Amino acid sequence: MWNMRKLSTSSKRRNEAKDENKYTESQEVNVCIIDWEVRPGGLLVQKRSGVSAEANFVACPMIKIKVSYDSCYHDLTVPAESTFGDLKRILTDRIGLHPTVQRLLFQGKEKDDNEWLHIAGVKDMSKLILMEDPASKEMKKIQDNFISCEAIARVRVEVDKLSHRVVAVQESVQKGMKVEDMEFVVLSELFMIQLLTLDSIESDGEARTQRKKEVHRIQSLIDMLDNFKARNSYLISNCAGTSLVTTKWETPAPNRLQQSTKINQEWELFD
Repeated sequence: MWNMRKLSTSSKRRNEAKDENKYTESQEVNVCIIDWEVRPGGLLVQKRSGVSAEANFVACPMIKIKVSYDSCYHDLTVPAESTFGDLKRILTDRIGLHPTVQRLLFQGKEKDDNEWLHIAGVKDMSKLILMEDPASKEMKKIQDNFISCEAIARVRVEVDKLSHRVVAVQESVQKGMKVEDMEFVVLSELFMIQLLTLDSIESDGEARTQRKKEVHRIQSLIDMLDNFKARNSYLISNCAGTSLVTTKWETPAPNRLQQSTKINQEWELFD
């Protein structure tokens, strides 16, 4: 009898131990599946079960806002629980300005990337101002100026080549040698192409000074070319006049009938 009670007690203890192990395992499983998320405002809460991130994003109310940048308004529709950093990334696709150089102002104050729109007071049809960082703007200006100077330098090389041809035309005209008219036409057209190239280059500061200097240089070469063309035409006309002067003309022979005619009769006068 005592042995049966002992066995029953041992069995009962083993069952209790198994139940405790099951309870412990259940607790461990429950701890492992708990997932946390940060809600707007920095509140740490347990993540909703059975709802995906896309569903949470869609369930968030949408608001329409206006962003002013460079005298233009951009209409955007964004989730109300977005951050200003999210808004900057959306604006990058719209205006091409990198988020790191963007400055968003709302109600006269610049906002950090981690600030929430709805907590800052951004509501439907709110207006924000977007500005480019001054340091980045200055760096971009320097880079654009460098690119413009390189483009002007390429034009300068082409003009140098054309100027050598103008000098060759000048030497020929000064020596009294005839220059084909096509040479003047081709050179004039090539100079005009370089002027159009300079006109298409956006320049500021030093680049603008270089472009203006190169434009004056091309115009001066075109004027020289027109002068040489006029002198070349004058030389051609003089050559034509000389050929006319040196032409020998044949004097026609006298008419034989006129030479044989002779008045040999004497006429009597009557009162």
